[in-house]
Amino acid sequence: MILAVDVAYKGTVALTAGILFRYWGDASPQKEITTLVDHIQDYIPGQFYQREMPCILALLTRLDELPNIIVIDGFVYLEREHRAGLGRHLYDELNGKITVIGVAKKPFRDTPLETELYRGGSKNPLYITAIGIDEEAAKAHIAEMHGRYRIPTLLKWVDQLCRQQISSTNNAS
Repeated sequence: MILAVDVAYKGTVALTAGILFRYWGDASPQKEITTLVDHIQDYIPGQFYQREMPCILALLTRLDELPNIIVIDGFVYLEREHRAGLGRHLYDELNGKITVIGVAKKPFRDTPLETELYRGGSKNPLYITAIGIDEEAAKAHIAEMHGRYRIPTLLKWVDQLCRQQISSTNNAS
């Protein structure tokens, strides 16, 4: 199974959404799952993973079994030096047992050109980084995902699920 995750914030609350799917070309998920996490840490530049990691780990505890691959909204590695991003920290937290693919919509400082993936005729690339799988294979998987646009259907799905659910929650702050 493949799990795509995204996190949305509202005050001190975060909503983590995940969708499970079996094949890269799937147009709809097999399962949706969400979880709320209270008392989220403030964003610290360069330490984004500290804010997002507890949210993703909380979602993983709600699954009957762990996926083979997790697709995150963000980077596995930052910059040409491969400084650890959220995906690398998640991979390490899971003891290297689950492949992590990062799909970012905006470049980070000094993002290598080879991470760029153009989909759907868009003039703006996605930025693909990965661990536990060759990055070219990860790019090929994201390229083959369903959808005619820049953002694959299922990644847009999890983003919208996340945003819709967080907007309907009461602000805990």
